[in-house]
Amino acid sequence: MNLFTRFRSFQTNIVLAFVLVILMTILIMSVTSYYLSRDSVKTNTQAYTLELVKQVNQNIKSYVNGMKYMSSLVANNRSVQQYLSTESFESLREEKKQKDTVSDFLEAMFISRSDIASINIFGSDDKFISGRKDFELNPNFEIKSMKWYKDAIAANGADVVSSSHVQPIIKGRYPWVVSLSRELLSHDGTQKLGVFLVDLNFNVLSDMLKDIKLGDRGYVFIIDSSGKIVYHPQQQLIYSNLKSELIDNVLANTSGTFTSDEGSRSRIYSIQDSDFGWKIIGVSYVNELVANQQNMRSSFILLGIICIVIAIMISVLLTQRISQPIKMLEHHMKEVEKGNFDIHVPVPRTIEIGRLARTFNIMVGKIKELMTQAISDQEQKRKSEIKALQSQINPHFLYNTLDSIIWMAESYKAKEITIMTSALAKLLRSSISKGEELVQISTEVEHITSYLKIQKMRYSNKMDYLVEISESLRDYLSIKLILQPIVENAIYHGIKKKRGSGWIMIRSEETESDILLIVEDNGYGMDNEKCKSLLHPSTIRSGSRGGVGVRNVHERLQLYFGTQYGLSYTSELGVGTVVTIRFPKVL
Repeated sequence: MNLFTRFRSFQTNIVLAFVLVILMTILIMSVTSYYLSRDSVKTNTQAYTLELVKQVNQNIKSYVNGMKYMSSLVANNRSVQQYLSTESFESLREEKKQKDTVSDFLEAMFISRSDIASINIFGSDDKFISGRKDFELNPNFEIKSMKWYKDAIAANGADVVSSSHVQPIIKGRYPWVVSLSRELLSHDGTQKLGVFLVDLNFNVLSDMLKDIKLGDRGYVFIIDSSGKIVYHPQQQLIYSNLKSELIDNVLANTSGTFTSDEGSRSRIYSIQDSDFGWKIIGVSYVNELVANQQNMRSSFILLGIICIVIAIMISVLLTQRISQPIKMLEHHMKEVEKGNFDIHVPVPRTIEIGRLARTFNIMVGKIKELMTQAISDQEQKRKSEIKALQSQINPHFLYNTLDSIIWMAESYKAKEITIMTSALAKLLRSSISKGEELVQISTEVEHITSYLKIQKMRYSNKMDYLVEISESLRDYLSIKLILQPIVENAIYHGIKKKRGSGWIMIRSEETESDILLIVEDNGYGMDNEKCKSLLHPSTIRSGSRGGVGVRNVHERLQLYFGTQYGLSYTSELGVGTVVTIRFPKVL
């Protein structure tokens, strides 16, 4: 490889660029050591502050997790559930016994933690249980109007950690606390039982954070998600507006750091988000990091300008040479990303980029070929699956219908024979539908009406039916033969098992984009387990005619229109079954 070829190499260009950058970096470092030292100290201080804030977050998190663990114990305690869910007790003695059991349970938690100010349960029907039996509610405050109570109800069973506040709910006690509240729900989640509250003494946070120092004047403070101060070492000054913090800037930033623009009083804020909505912030003063920072400012500015100009000139020359073929290749890649595979990348002179361009051209051609083949294969597969699924619907009712006609002929019921034969002819004609997969809903209605007419004649005293399909929907298209398997299932597994006569109703509903055909019967019905598993392929036995037919309809709808469409079942034993068929509006 000659010298000229080497110079065209992408690798050689990169090496030259790095050599120039390194030389420039050495030059800058030799005259700006102070600046780099200041930045190093600042970076290390930020890293130290972030680690310290993270450690504070872990310590606070352990306290909050302890409170959350208590709330989980209470929420899942059998005695608590039983007492709160019972509306009326057999006797006052029984009520007192259950209440004492819950109270003893809370008292054990209260005693186990010296940092807890109070632990209470407020039932939805004004029941009140405390971890201290001598505690009484303060009659001057409405519990349900307290913010921690409203937040717990809004969280619907999740733990809510409040900001620091005075807790006035216990008569004669006004401690400064942080509260964790949680709405208590029944095990099945259907019944709201009340709200659990545990108050953590604020001095726990104060003792944990008051001795933390970041330099001579640095400190740590905490705010909640709304920007309210949870803890600040100079909290009284904050409340008196003698000191302020950049709360809006803190709320706008996630975990990380930013520096305030306050001149000589500039501060570095290091922020750590907690899992429970608080932000722990460490504050350091910039002018404490490096002293005497004014000495080299003028010389640094001048040197910095010169270096920037030189660096820009060199960077423009080098990057233009290096990046131009890459940008060209990137442009063509974006075209491929948009779906345009009819492109060809010109091969540049740079060796490595030229190889990439040639490989890219080969790859695009291969992808285009594979995509064409995949689309063809998938389309053929879809058609084959639809035909295979459709072939699973075996019209065994034809045998039963012909058998009924023979029986009528033997009984000389000529009129009934005419009606049934006509209905059978219409049924078979609509089933064929000229080989098309999509038919008008009116055709499907004609088909199912003929089918029901035949079944009505066979089970004259056992079954009745009603078809009410909106005229405005009859011109829309649907997959053919979707109603018959469901109606057949309703007759053979619902109406026939029912004592006495039954009925089947077919009606329609519509949304802005979808059509719903609803088949409802008052037959034998199904239990929830059978209802949920009916459309699952693993639950259908090979000999289960009804299951295959219903599953077939569901799969055909999903294959043709998408997985968001198909069948859904609701049923109740002894009451009946409702089947909803959903598919999009197609004209």
